[in-house]
Amino acid sequence: MSDSANGHHNKGVQEVVEQLRQEFLAELTETLQSLEVAFDAARNGHRDLSQVVNDCRRAAVLFRGQASNFAMHQLATVAHRLDEYLANTPTVAPPRIWDDLQGYFDLMIRLGAGNNAAEADPASLVRALPVKLGFDLGDIEIRNVEVLLVMPPGAQTRFVERELQQCGYRVSMVPDSLQAFGMVVQTKPDLVIISAVMPSLEGIDLAMALSAMASTRNIPLAVITSLDKDDDALKLLPKRVPVLFKGPSFADDLFKALDNLFLI
Repeated sequence: MSDSANGHHNKGVQEVVEQLRQEFLAELTETLQSLEVAFDAARNGHRDLSQVVNDCRRAAVLFRGQASNFAMHQLATVAHRLDEYLANTPTVAPPRIWDDLQGYFDLMIRLGAGNNAAEADPASLVRALPVKLGFDLGDIEIRNVEVLLVMPPGAQTRFVERELQQCGYRVSMVPDSLQAFGMVVQTKPDLVIISAVMPSLEGIDLAMALSAMASTRNIPLAVITSLDKDDDALKLLPKRVPVLFKGPSFADDLFKALDNLFLI
């Protein structure tokens, strides 16, 4: 195939991709506007809140995947956080939910339109998002400290999240180490806690990679595990990466790691 033919072919592919991207953005705006109406109806008692929340979470997951496909990483990140924000919505929604959701929707529309350059940095973006629902803030002072948990779903993950929230940290969770890799590079969390055993890419391998890369090696890491302290896999970790052992000593290990990393 000649260079000219290759050029025409590439141009044709680019046009198709751009058309698909524009269709996605139109769908994004239309869906978010519909969700605004649905939440307003729920706010006034005309719709079941739990059903509207489920619809919004499904849309957020879909948007996250589509935005990633079009390399719209900021939008994908906000969609992920919207799903997390709603994950533990109480039966009686707190008053802040309506303003929080409007902020999410407006931000996603602006990011989709590409006219939100001031918020283009994902690291700054996530720190400006509302604290997720489902946690009684009480007298806890929320710190501007982002913690990313790279752990499979389950009771242990929820326990770790709760412990960190009690410290006032903003916690986000990713159940896939490959997805977490890109998220760490983009959002630059203040701490990443990684399960040693993960599907696709082992957590220890992820920790070693993040420790070696220039763009992420200064991000504090910790590995959580049920492996024996003398396991050969743990010996591969850099000396500066603390290991949190599941069991009775976990809370103490976590406190010591946070203290050593100057996060408390």
